[in-house]
Amino acid sequence: MEGNPAEFEAVGNRLGFRVETEDREGICLAWRGPRFPAFLCLGIALALLFLSLPIVEAIRQRGLAGPAGSLWYFPMMNLILLGISAFLISLRRSVLLDHKEGRITLRKSSIFRKTTLDLRYDEVTALRLGVDQVYSGFAVAGSSAAQSHPVPSLRLVLDNGETVLLDRGGTKRLQDLGSRLGAALRKPLRVELPP
Repeated sequence: MEGNPAEFEAVGNRLGFRVETEDREGICLAWRGPRFPAFLCLGIALALLFLSLPIVEAIRQRGLAGPAGSLWYFPMMNLILLGISAFLISLRRSVLLDHKEGRITLRKSSIFRKTTLDLRYDEVTALRLGVDQVYSGFAVAGSSAAQSHPVPSLRLVLDNGETVLLDRGGTKRLQDLGSRLGAALRKPLRVELPP
C-alpha cells in the first residue's frame, strides 16, 4: 500500500461516483465535485461582475476617497466567489481498478494538491456496505452542535484492518456498485446495514 487511507475520508454525506469505463482491463469510477455550489458561486460572481467593474473603474479614477470608495468590498467579494467556484470546480476523485496489474488506485485532486492511494488486489479482503455517522453541519441559532446522522457507505476492507471509503449515497446504488466491484476484485460484499 502506498498512501494514507485516512486522506480519502469525506466530510459530505454523498459523493456519487459514476462508472466512466468498464472493460476487460479494468473499471474507472469518477466523481467530478460539487457542481451545483460551484456553478452557483460562479453565476453570482458573474452577476456581481456587472457591479464590480464600474466600481473598480470609479476607484481607479477617483481613489478610495471618491463616492465609490466605500463600495470597495464588491470587487473583493467577487474575487473571493470566483476563487471558491474555481476550487469547487477543480475537485475530483477517481477510483481505478487495473486488472492487468492487479492494482486499485484512488486519486483525489484539487487546485492545491493531489493525493494518491495505491493498493494491490491481495491487500483487499472484502467490500463492506455499512453505515457511517456523518455530522450534519454547523450549529445555528440554538440548534444542537455536532449532531450526526447515518449515511450508507461502501468501503474497502484491507488485510491490516483499515478501511478505505469508496462512496456514500443511496443503499440500492451502493449495493449495485459493490456487487460490480466485488465481482471484479473477486472479493465478497459484506452488507452490515441496520434493519
